[in-house]
Amino acid sequence: MNWRVGVVGSPIAHSLSPQLQIAGLKLAGLEGSSTRVELGLERADELKVLATRKFDALSVTSPLKMVAWAICDELSEVATRTKSVNSLLQRDGKLLGESTDGLGFVNSLSGEMGFSLENTHAVVLGAGGAASSIVDALVHHGVASAVVHARNEAKVAELAGRYRNVFSRSLVYRPVDLVVNALPLRARGEEAAVLQGVHHETVAVDLAYEPRMSLWRQLYIDAGCRTMNGLPMLAYQAALQMQWWWGVGLEGAKLLEVLQ
Repeated sequence: MNWRVGVVGSPIAHSLSPQLQIAGLKLAGLEGSSTRVELGLERADELKVLATRKFDALSVTSPLKMVAWAICDELSEVATRTKSVNSLLQRDGKLLGESTDGLGFVNSLSGEMGFSLENTHAVVLGAGGAASSIVDALVHHGVASAVVHARNEAKVAELAGRYRNVFSRSLVYRPVDLVVNALPLRARGEEAAVLQGVHHETVAVDLAYEPRMSLWRQLYIDAGCRTMNGLPMLAYQAALQMQWWWGVGLEGAKLLEVLQ
């Protein structure tokens, strides 16, 4: 089989997913091609046609993860909980949906930073598809608490309401062990200050990877924190995604080498 894979979202020109997918095909011993598709919310109704007629498997990025969730015939447990899909696959005439963002993020924290989530206090900036998946993974990997900050109060309240230890407002007198910025660059305001509660062992992760060093990430470096951009999560979630597509084992660390 010659696999037709790709990545869809907007903006998409900067996406490194094709490099990862070509590398994954090679490592898996498969033939295929990878294509970027620019598709915004104004044309979201085209996603199902793309996924079912023009591709065998698709990686879905912002702003279409919740759209992808809505068009699937079958969803994984994680995708069902998070209402977010970043991976689409055709199988037996059905469109299947999976979310590998959350576990990919957790694996990248462990693999690249040696960071354990057990009993930590986290803050997530954003309430979109990626943030939803990450909050779910944080809860299922042992955080003591997670706080979600975003401009859309309704989305924040809906996300926080799914879990007993996720909150829509900051918790007084608690240190912040992990900060995750899941906001698209275009949705960010002026970077002014680090969060209260940050300390010298705090890990700050910016899911953006273009530029590699964002203004937000630099603020946390200046505050003495360990930081990481979004490249490790991209590689680790892609490894899980392609493992789901093809049923072969791939290592996130190995795919990360392709991007560095």
